Amino acid sequence: MSQEIREQVLNLMKQKDKIEDEIKQLTEILTVNGVGMSDPLVDAEDFPLNSVDVYQVRHARQRIICLQNDHKNIMKQIENGLQGYYSSSGSNQSNGLQDIEMRSDHNSVTHETPFAKVTMVSPNSPAEMAGLHADDFIVEFGSINSSNFKNLSDVATVVQHSEDNQIPVKVKRGQRIVPTVLVPKKWQGRGLLGCNIDVLK
Repeated sequence: MSQEIREQVLNLMKQKDKIEDEIKQLTEILTVNGVGMSDPLVDAEDFPLNSVDVYQVRHARQRIICLQNDHKNIMKQIENGLQGYYSSSGSNQSNGLQDIEMRSDHNSVTHETPFAKVTMVSPNSPAEMAGLHADDFIVEFGSINSSNFKNLSDVATVVQHSEDNQIPVKVKRGQRIVPTVLVPKKWQGRGLLGCNIDVLK
C-alpha cells in the first residue's frame, strides 16, 4: 500500500515540476515584454503599447493563472499523499520520507542562488504559518528566481495576484534548500504576508 502511495506522490511531483517549468517559461515572456501580471498594456489614451506584444502577454497571463490553480491542486494532492504515506509506512516512515524528499529536491530545485532575504517574520502571520524564518534566503518565490528577479515589486505583484492561493517558495537555510508553500491573505497584521523581505546587495 505504502509503495503505491509513494509512486503516486512521485508522479505528482513530476507533474508539479512540469507546471513550474511552464510557469517560468511564460513568466519569461512577460519579462521580455517588460511587464508583470498586472501592468497596464495600454497607454494613457487606451492605445496598445507599441513595445508590448499584447496578444502574447494576455495569453501568457491567462495561462499562468490556470497553471497556478493547477499547481495549488497538485500541492494539495502531494500533501495528502505524503500524509497517507507516513501513516501507512509505519516504522519505515523516516526512510521513506528521506527518499521522497531527496527525489523532490532532485526534481524541483532548479535554482540555488538566493535573490532576497527574510529579515523579520511576525507571529501568527501567513509567513510564519508557511514556516518561514528570519534570515532565510529566498531562492524561488512562485515563478521568480535569481535569473528573472528585478526588484521587490516583482514579489509584490505575485503576492497581490495570489491572495488566498498557494505560492511555492524555496528558501536556503544554512546549507539546505527548504521548499514550502505560502498563502498570502489578510490577517490581523499589515500586508498579506507578515514578513519583511530585503533585496540581497
